[in-house]
Amino acid sequence: MHVKKGDMVLVLSGNDKGKTGEVKQALPRKNRVVVEGINLRWSHRKPSQQNPKGERIQREASIHASNVKRVEPAGGAKGGRKTRKQG
Repeated sequence: MHVKKGDMVLVLSGNDKGKTGEVKQALPRKNRVVVEGINLRWSHRKPSQQNPKGERIQREASIHASNVKRVEPAGGAKGGRKTRKQG
């Protein structure tokens, strides 16, 4: 995959197109990533003794890795890929 945990990425398509965020989790077998603050979905919790009313919480769902592009932070700490000379 072209992105790893901790990379800053730009979302290229979907409802959050144009937003940036940090990769919280990379799922290479599924070719998906979880980005902070992107693709928020509601999760419903059942009522329990500690929480008798139940609740709705927002969590980040994964998006396909092809829908994100890595961007360099302002400091430029993380560079591009190294290329070797042929020959």
